[in-house]
Amino acid sequence: MERRTVGTTDLEVTRFGLGTAPLGGLYSPVADEDAFATMQQAWDDGIRFFDTAPQYGNGLSERRLGEFLRGKPRADFVIATKVGRLLRIPPRDEGEDAYYKGTPPERPVFDFSYDGVMRSFEESLQRLSLDRIDILHIHDPDNHYPEALAGAYKALDRLRGEKVIKAVGAGMNQSEMLTRFAREGRFDCFLLAGRYTLLEQRALDEFLPLCLEKRISVFAGGVYNSGLLANPSAHAKFNYEDADAGLVARAQELAAACARHGVPLKAAAVQFPLHHPAITAVLIGPRNPTELADSAGMSKIDIPRKLWAELQEHGLVDRRAPVPR
Repeated sequence: MERRTVGTTDLEVTRFGLGTAPLGGLYSPVADEDAFATMQQAWDDGIRFFDTAPQYGNGLSERRLGEFLRGKPRADFVIATKVGRLLRIPPRDEGEDAYYKGTPPERPVFDFSYDGVMRSFEESLQRLSLDRIDILHIHDPDNHYPEALAGAYKALDRLRGEKVIKAVGAGMNQSEMLTRFAREGRFDCFLLAGRYTLLEQRALDEFLPLCLEKRISVFAGGVYNSGLLANPSAHAKFNYEDADAGLVARAQELAAACARHGVPLKAAAVQFPLHHPAITAVLIGPRNPTELADSAGMSKIDIPRKLWAELQEHGLVDRRAPVPR
């Protein structure tokens, strides 16, 4: 599988990476056998870039990924995880997690301080059974920007300087704060989830041009927009919540345009971000081998240039978005 360099580092990641939030039980439990079969299928398909986080399944995703990678040659894969949440057992039963099902009893506690990030890093190493992590992201510091810059970024910058990690990043569901990070720190990469997709391209305003200028790699996650671009129906999700009628209607317009060219909507959705030169990799998040095979197949479908032209001419995709001409 094609590999691309991360920023100005010596890291190379495969064009498609495996996002493991679903394997941590996002929305519904995932059995061990399904999780490991999915990771094995990804490995067999040539995927060598794996993205996880302590919050994904409250440690379950990291533990499963670590167990799967145990015994694999360390130089053969790149792993990214995140900081900003420590996993702790709450003093009293808080019931089932709102998003992750079938998880351990720990729950995430926000901590973007320098010391908290150092603890988070060490705990992730233990859950992953690794002695180093390649990419470390500051995870969704939406309401904690000052602490994230003064504490978390300082810690990650030190770890990079000590060559304990190779790349410093941040992962968010918005591009505006990532733009601030890019201006105020020295970042190697960002994970942008759901904000540069077939349905939404506001990242073209400032974020993606700035990343190109500063040679910061961008990993595009959530390319199906929580499922809306996989199945644009009245019960679809967008940004992890129920999609409103206007978004559903727009997704259905996109689907109809794709259908006129004999292209599945999912194929256009998974391929679209990679046409932008700032996007280094797309993260796909299957729950089982069948979903993985589906996304892999969508990535290989030939998409006629006329489809991209029609989407831009009809205002369904921003005219500034790089697409095949």
